Amino acid sequence: MDFGRRSLFGAVSAVTLIIGSFSSANAADNTDTRLRAAIAGEHRSEAKVARDAYRNPYETLKFFGLKEDMTVLEIYAQGAWYSEIIAPVVAGTGKFVGALPDPTVSERSKNSFDRYSAAFDANRDLYGDAAAAGIGAEATQPIEPGTADLVLTFRNIHNWMSAGTIEQMYEIMYNSAKPGGYLGVVEHRGNPMIKQDPKARSGYVNEGYAIKLAEDAGWQLVAVSDINDNPMDDKDYEGRVWRLPQTLRYFGREGFPELTGADRQKSLAIGESDRFTHLFVKPVE
Repeated sequence: MDFGRRSLFGAVSAVTLIIGSFSSANAADNTDTRLRAAIAGEHRSEAKVARDAYRNPYETLKFFGLKEDMTVLEIYAQGAWYSEIIAPVVAGTGKFVGALPDPTVSERSKNSFDRYSAAFDANRDLYGDAAAAGIGAEATQPIEPGTADLVLTFRNIHNWMSAGTIEQMYEIMYNSAKPGGYLGVVEHRGNPMIKQDPKARSGYVNEGYAIKLAEDAGWQLVAVSDINDNPMDDKDYEGRVWRLPQTLRYFGREGFPELTGADRQKSLAIGESDRFTHLFVKPVE
């Protein structure tokens, strides 16, 4: 069942209390300084930095309550866009684990996993003891169960819906978090007037549908944010979300052709997709 977006915002004010309580918990906390330094770091490529305008890493991670002493688990972290920011923040004071598709299932998964791990190994001064872990049907514990302070996933719900693994992935995330631990989710926001496709073929996921998925897994909604909203997104379901930067391809057409001409200019003017940003908590029993 989909909810109207307006009904979600009653929870927004709760984030002020959450972030405020995190901020006052430790007078010597250096998270803000470390987060700003990681975002500005020379280890990030120009291509990744260029996406900051759409992904808002500082505001997003502050909203999720990231702290330097946390154990953080990022689910489906391939590409390392957020990993390159989070891992330095918790290096030496907390713990970071990036979970990628099980490297034993295919050569492609193995190559992705090896590249991701090698980046950590090549710069331990920056990343500390950051680690990679496999996740999948036969790899359901990327971290010791019940130990993560913060579990994060960015634009992956539609992938799991498409693969038919959405319930399993939410179970893994729930089991990984400690009681009182948090889950941060960012996803392409669908049109609430269009019934949700269970396979999310368009790449869009209705906000209320996503909240129900999390709640059905045991999570409780704490707050939502408009940090990653983009009202320019016209939610062209036929063109699908990948018509927008950075992919700029029509995944709904044979051969996945690149956008050209006026279509490409239109997508570039829109920018990256409209995204909802949710914070959940695992109840303390």
